[in-house]
Amino acid sequence: MLKGLLKPKTTKMIGIDIGSSAVKAVLFSKSNNGFKVENIASFPLKRGYVVDNAITDLQGVGEVIKKVKKKFAKSGAEHASAAVSGSGVIIKTIYMNAVRNDEELESQIEIEAENLIPYPLDEVSLDFEVIRENAVNSEKVDVLLVAARTELVQARAQALEFGKLQAKVIDVEGYALGRAYKLIEHQLSEDEQSKPVALVDVGASMLTVAVVHKKETVFIKEQAFGGEQYTQSIVAYYGMDNYEAEQAKLNGELPRNYVFEVLAPFQTALTQQIKRILQMYSSANDNNQVGKIILSGGCTNIEGLDVAINEEIGISCVLAQPFLHCEVRKSIDFDQLNKEASQYMMASGLALRNFK
Repeated sequence: MLKGLLKPKTTKMIGIDIGSSAVKAVLFSKSNNGFKVENIASFPLKRGYVVDNAITDLQGVGEVIKKVKKKFAKSGAEHASAAVSGSGVIIKTIYMNAVRNDEELESQIEIEAENLIPYPLDEVSLDFEVIRENAVNSEKVDVLLVAARTELVQARAQALEFGKLQAKVIDVEGYALGRAYKLIEHQLSEDEQSKPVALVDVGASMLTVAVVHKKETVFIKEQAFGGEQYTQSIVAYYGMDNYEAEQAKLNGELPRNYVFEVLAPFQTALTQQIKRILQMYSSANDNNQVGKIILSGGCTNIEGLDVAINEEIGISCVLAQPFLHCEVRKSIDFDQLNKEASQYMMASGLALRNFK
């Protein structure tokens, strides 16, 4: 009768990636071998609901999240995590005097934040985490400071509430992507695991790179570049409207010469963006080179993108397979899941916050 009464209950939390073209969601549970995929979903967003990483139609996004809630209804999940990104998010590593408690550290952080953040403090949401003892001065500690415009954070939380879910965590997209590293570790050899790995997520409007070294996210960079540029090239080249261009792109109905006229220039532009970001990482880290690129995001449905990046940058690049070693609920088509898996890295990283 009392069996399990005193065991801690784990709150089920859905990871929800709110992009500019779709909402993607993942729910994990713990299994004997790691994680089990309980449910997964992707629903398109109308154009203009999310612009420059900001939600411009809360109710519209909320209605789409309601579809997620309905699809996940049998799980009983009431909580969700989402993430912010873009210029309204500021990440700094600062060096602080070691103190005895979080309250004292928080007071110091607020003083430092006033000098580091170009917004009034009453307009931002702050969080921090002590990373390690400072390598140069043992009396100091390295502290990760993250600040985001409160309006961005509140918009994510309100969109989840419109969708009948409670916001448990509002994360930063780069760190959510880095957290998903534990799901793709199986794709790396022992030698590759010892080197920095670049997780590269190419969305509709945002390119996000998270470099992970020794299982720690050590570098994050975002660039306003993504599949939307590819779509607009199709619109301009072939006189289509946005809907026609998207459908032609997804269904493979583009003219025969599109590879040379549209696809190749887009791939070149994308690889140059990635190359510059990786050079920035290398320059800031004693020329330490990335040993592997793991590619994810909505643009991974462009055939041959991983090969193009590999050839242009000269670093081995593969598509992310985050669910390959997970257990999967029987109602989910395993083959279809792994065919689309690389598009769910961000949502997966958000869902993993439930087990942190």
